[in-house]
Amino acid sequence: MKVSLKTLSLCLFAFALAPAAYAQGFKVDVSATTGSPEFRDPKTGQVWTPETVGQDGKPIGPEDAAFDPSAQNVPTQLVLQKVTARPVGSVPITAGPTVPIVVMENVTLRAVPGQRWQLVGYLNNNSGNAVSPTLDCQFTNAGKPVTTTRATVSTLGPGVRAGVAVMGPRVTTFVDKATCQVNLPS
Repeated sequence: MKVSLKTLSLCLFAFALAPAAYAQGFKVDVSATTGSPEFRDPKTGQVWTPETVGQDGKPIGPEDAAFDPSAQNVPTQLVLQKVTARPVGSVPITAGPTVPIVVMENVTLRAVPGQRWQLVGYLNNNSGNAVSPTLDCQFTNAGKPVTTTRATVSTLGPGVRAGVAVMGPRVTTFVDKATCQVNLPS
């Protein structure tokens, strides 16, 4: 007897689902057909397929289909913003030939639901002077630039470690990577 991978997957799915289904007081029927798998609701008799589940029996439209981030095509934007540095501690004053004046570290990219992508990190002023750095950040998707942001940071005092948050594009635009470069005025 030859069993297809699809039939085996359906059987495993039904086996995994069975204890939960019985615990809730109803049975889920899984039937393998030559087309796509079907699930029959025992109460209503409605037959569900991967194309109709969750859509009240209607086919899934292109707006709800899986999103392919690499197929995204958005115009690159240049955004200017002012960022407030929030002091969180101090660092030793060690700037010199081998230690940069300002270092950005522990940078994290995150999506703020319903709002924007955000880069959060720390700036360390390793010098004995106050500095006002700018951050040139690029938000990308599959290596393609989506948004370039120049963030002017408020003044950092000598030896200050401060948290900063740089806002990127809206979360409706997919971003998989962001990089920043710290620049100091000449």
